[in-house]
Amino acid sequence: MKKQSTNQGGPWESFYGPNLGYVIEVYEEYLQDPDAVDPELKELFDQWGPPKAEDAQVLADAQSADASFSLPAQPTELSKMVAAVKLADNIRTYGHLAADINPLNDREKDTRRIDLSAFDLTEEDLKKIPVDFLCPDAPEHVTDGLLAIKHLKKVYTKKLAYEYAHVHELEEKNWLREKIESGQFFPKLTKDQKLLLLRRLAEVDGFEKFIHRTFVGQKRFSIEGLDTMVPLLDEMVRHSVEAGAKTVNIGMAHRGRLNVLAHVVGKPYEMIFAEFQHAPSKDLIPSEGSIGITFGWTGDVKYHLGADREISPRQLPTARARVTLANNPSHLEVVSPIVAGYTRAAQETREDKGYPEQSPETSYAIMIHGDAAFPGQGVVAETLNMSRLRGYGTGGSIHLIANNMIGFTTESRDSRSTKYASDTAKGFEVPIVHVNADDPEACLTAAVLAYEYRKTFGKDFVIDLIGYRRFGHNEMDEPMVTNPLMYKIIHKHPNVKELFAEKLLSEGIVNKDEIAAMDKEIEDMLKAAYDKVPAKDDDPDTILAPPEFVANGLPDIKTSVDPDILKGLNDEMLQWPEGFNVFKKLGKILQRRGLAFEGKGKIDWAHAETLAFASILKDGTPIRLTGQDSERGTFAQRHLVLHDEQSGKEYIPLHNLKDTHASFVVHNSPLTETAVVGYEYGYNVFAPETLVLWEAQFGDFSNMAQVMFDQFISAGRAKWGQKSGLVLLLPHAYEGQGPEHSSARMERFLQLGGEYNWTVANCSTSGQYFHLLRRQAAILQKEEVRPLVVMTPKSLLRNQHASVTAEELAGGEFHSVLEQKGTGENHEAVERIILGSGKITIDLEEKLGEMEGLDWLHILRVEEVYPFPNQDIATILERYPNLKEIVWIQEEPKNMGAWSFAEPRLRELAPEGVSVHYVGRRRRSSPSEGEATVHKKEQSRILNEALTR
Repeated sequence: MKKQSTNQGGPWESFYGPNLGYVIEVYEEYLQDPDAVDPELKELFDQWGPPKAEDAQVLADAQSADASFSLPAQPTELSKMVAAVKLADNIRTYGHLAADINPLNDREKDTRRIDLSAFDLTEEDLKKIPVDFLCPDAPEHVTDGLLAIKHLKKVYTKKLAYEYAHVHELEEKNWLREKIESGQFFPKLTKDQKLLLLRRLAEVDGFEKFIHRTFVGQKRFSIEGLDTMVPLLDEMVRHSVEAGAKTVNIGMAHRGRLNVLAHVVGKPYEMIFAEFQHAPSKDLIPSEGSIGITFGWTGDVKYHLGADREISPRQLPTARARVTLANNPSHLEVVSPIVAGYTRAAQETREDKGYPEQSPETSYAIMIHGDAAFPGQGVVAETLNMSRLRGYGTGGSIHLIANNMIGFTTESRDSRSTKYASDTAKGFEVPIVHVNADDPEACLTAAVLAYEYRKTFGKDFVIDLIGYRRFGHNEMDEPMVTNPLMYKIIHKHPNVKELFAEKLLSEGIVNKDEIAAMDKEIEDMLKAAYDKVPAKDDDPDTILAPPEFVANGLPDIKTSVDPDILKGLNDEMLQWPEGFNVFKKLGKILQRRGLAFEGKGKIDWAHAETLAFASILKDGTPIRLTGQDSERGTFAQRHLVLHDEQSGKEYIPLHNLKDTHASFVVHNSPLTETAVVGYEYGYNVFAPETLVLWEAQFGDFSNMAQVMFDQFISAGRAKWGQKSGLVLLLPHAYEGQGPEHSSARMERFLQLGGEYNWTVANCSTSGQYFHLLRRQAAILQKEEVRPLVVMTPKSLLRNQHASVTAEELAGGEFHSVLEQKGTGENHEAVERIILGSGKITIDLEEKLGEMEGLDWLHILRVEEVYPFPNQDIATILERYPNLKEIVWIQEEPKNMGAWSFAEPRLRELAPEGVSVHYVGRRRRSSPSEGEATVHKKEQSRILNEALTR
């Protein structure tokens, strides 16, 4: 901003730049009160010293101007300069309102803030103003103020428009201004590059038209109207791979997905056509350079499927990178945090202890959004919020809004309260470029600028690609019914391939015969691919059975640990560096953990969990745990991260274990569920060797992530063959804390259970939890892997009835059913068997201590609720010949919890003549009472009813 002067004038004569007017105002404030201004400017003004005689006129003019820089009746040379600077800044800030970014040209351009007349300026006035005051980064041909203003208008109001005034960091803002105004990223394509671009547009157009003619009436959610999305992605992939990227992860909804699959990822045309033809497609996977498509047994529609492939980007034949398009169901934006999780997993190395090293330059995410969905769905803002957090940052994602100015049939005025679809990003200081989708060269500029910003600053960037939708929502709609005015324009509007071809014709780069030959070659290529498609399968498999390794459940797995190893791990975790000051009360609690290995105490829930983590790390399995307050534990039980009470420094014992070679990550998450669960699922899918756990603050809160449970975690393998071993930790149980602090909605997870798709457990002891975690870690890289849903405790965390001895960890194993000690010993006498799960069974154990004469009773704890342990229960039932009734006990209302799931299974298992009953709360709309005294009374009633004949 400061330039060396060649004369003897005061500092004002040597000062220049687009912020001149602002500096004049601040200098005036400085003269009144030096301490009232920004410290950096104060330092500059201190160097200037008191006003000199030569500064008098400048200061007089500054004092005569008001805060909005309105000009006096007799403008001075300085006021003209200030007005011009303000004009230049307005062009930067408001130029997008006058820009030619809408290919349908159906909106008036707002030029009020950038006209010369608004500033009482003439062209002659501008010619007298040096270029450096208005546009320091202008190209060399811009030699005066008038040319500078014309240059700025050309840059900011043509087919590209920029918004970055909301970016607070001055370095970033100056970088953006320099790159934009210098024209550094504007493409200067050679003849061959232009022909290659035309070819790509012809391939995009030809593919859509071929499908439209060949598969009449079938949904495809075409890209037409946003055709330039494909060359834009081509350029971004090419540019990023040239800069060192090895993995590119793309998430998008259905609009344009088939074209992106075909041309960006490289899914063979014949495979896509086979899916339209309802013909077998697995045999069409090419043997060389094979495309990474996995098939589930139930499958999914073609415009939800993803793929990944190692490719050589266009114009970069020697480089290789893996491009992944994530599977995504119809819920649009929910894939965004999943591809962010993919990306973090791809960036990290997990082979050594501590936090893994992260290399953001090796991988990045491209998130393609709909214009109605970007502001409409909260998961977008959640994902943007995660982008710079230490546990979730990926060095910046590129967001591409596929803006066809309509959402299903809803026009923009009814789908958002903001001017632009991209405005959500402004709150996160994300730069935005709006680009006219009918200008392919401008689209390439946007791609390069976006990636270079991401590479330079490690932050997100938004490209608002503004086009239109050629047909209705799904090619079977008639859009004239709901959007007649828009579609009258669209029906007359040539597509971008035709527009670009005309441009190249006018430049003499290509002739009509060459264009016709190109189109014919592409048509022949598509027909040849179609001819490879097998005949339609008229007798499809309707059973859709899962493979044996899924249907057969989990294998037997040894989860015990050598006692000496376990004790050694425990000892290591109770040591911290000399001079590290753990909070005294906490230090005493942690040190008591050593007593359990001396036979003087038991191991509670958090202690067992920590030992499980330590032993899993020793086995070589990396661990990632996140959740709201998970470092400490929601209930102050975990304390995996210790804080020095004097310095605030952190120490993580699990990072300092001897002879471990696997990373351990624990992070407190933002206050969100949908995005974080999606992120952890994506991380786990991309890093299947890692034990990834997400913990809800209360299990009730997990319902905010229901779409992730429904569409990805429970069904992803059946639909797409996408394996996951994600662990969900959901605090659950009734302690009188009210409706939203009691139930993790176990019934929903059980209802989603089918085909052994996951495990739902409700453990009653810390030992069971220990072995369950170790079992999960052991199957991560086996075909039998599946997610694990755990109803974790609250009041049981420190309950002695739920704690175990060190021997039970060292030599035990996980049991799907536990038998209550002290009951069921007289087989002939037992007439009632009570089954329950989780905390209620500990309540029963405590109640048993108050009662006598219960030899007629046996209690079973169902620790693994899904898959339901039919065989284990049946074996136990066989021991009791005089059994009269089976009772299922639970805390949850009758229409919630496990009863509806367990009842038909128990009736099937019950011997002839044995009744099956329910004991618990009646059916309710709310999961629990809101009054603690009522809760206690109900809880007492349930226990008494179960234990009384």
